[in-house]
Amino acid sequence: MSDFLVYLITGLGTGCGIALIGSGLVLVHRVTRVVNFAQGTFAVVGGLTAISLLDTGLPHGLAEVLGVAVAAVVGLLFGMIAIGRRGTSPQAALMVTLGLGILAYAVEVMLWGDQGRSSEGLSGAVTVFGARIQTHYLLIIGVTMAVFAAMAALFGRTDAGKALSACSSNPYAARVVGISVTRMGLIAFAVGGALGGLAGVLLAPMNSVAFDSDVALIINGFAAAVVGSMHHIGRTLAGALFLGVAEAMVAGYGSATYQTVVALGLVLALMIGQAARTHSVVAEAG
Repeated sequence: MSDFLVYLITGLGTGCGIALIGSGLVLVHRVTRVVNFAQGTFAVVGGLTAISLLDTGLPHGLAEVLGVAVAAVVGLLFGMIAIGRRGTSPQAALMVTLGLGILAYAVEVMLWGDQGRSSEGLSGAVTVFGARIQTHYLLIIGVTMAVFAAMAALFGRTDAGKALSACSSNPYAARVVGISVTRMGLIAFAVGGALGGLAGVLLAPMNSVAFDSDVALIINGFAAAVVGSMHHIGRTLAGALFLGVAEAMVAGYGSATYQTVVALGLVLALMIGQAARTHSVVAEAG
């Protein structure tokens, strides 16, 4: 029982990091219809920036906030390149983000080298039903839940959130009522960068961060975002938590070698089932 609780909590913590990556993908796609394949890059930039600042003696809290801020700025710059020119199609912008992610490898290696680095997280542990749970995992879960509650409130209750959604639903109508579609898209990229940076900062103490760490992050984050149909924040969170727990259980009770394969296979099965239900609903409506 204690092992199960450890795997469950650590899986939820990992899933929360995946959820932040996936939510950044959903946010950008929800506003611009662009799939931002550079989302994992923001996590790497945020994590490595925070680690470097901590190494200089900057205190915890400030270093992490600055890491997230740098990732947000990088997200804004990527957005300016990808969608800054009016008339750029979502398909073209997608390719631009992919190219920027690859270019970022060279910059990251130049700045931080090619070896993984990590930082110290929140120290201590708590005992839950006999299981020793690292406090940092509880921090990850708490921060992520607060962020998702804020995003739900943003899109569900504020004019700014509705304006962001309107840019994707009907860009022409959004322009008619005075909404700058490009500006909203850039805001989405900046917030997506901050979400990615937050994931990198939170996960850095648990897993070393290297220039190519974005690969696993974007694969898992994209899987979670697809579970949410690239539109629903709540479903993305659920998909990410399922994925994180599945990976932790496979690694704990089986072999870490197969954790990603098995977990993504389960997500694929979930998505197939989701598509089948949607098809049935459409058929009945017809």
